[in-house]
Amino acid sequence: MEKPRILIVDDDPDLRRALKIRLRANHYDTLQASDGYSAIAVAQKEQPNLIILDLGLPAGDGFVVLQRLQTNDALSDIPVIVLTARDPLSNEQQALQAGAVAFFQKPDSSNQMEAMP
Repeated sequence: MEKPRILIVDDDPDLRRALKIRLRANHYDTLQASDGYSAIAVAQKEQPNLIILDLGLPAGDGFVVLQRLQTNDALSDIPVIVLTARDPLSNEQQALQAGAVAFFQKPDSSNQMEAMP
């Protein structure tokens, strides 16, 4: 049986590495992208089961990535969780309206994402 694949999109290599370790320990395969452009390319090629997306990215910020995912028929069904350092008061509602299924603020030292169904 194939493990679910999660695409981690963040420009911070340390955060990507930490999430990769945590997700693999919970039996997920991971893919990685460090900017908005490569996020779309990897998503198109690999069709992950879930995307964890930072909003502050080079080459197309997270809101641009969300918009491109939502307007692409092949990608619009992939759930997206936003994990960002941006202020939740001004960004959470916008991210959810743009198509994200959840919004978490960095650092996510708790197990909030793991507790999601």
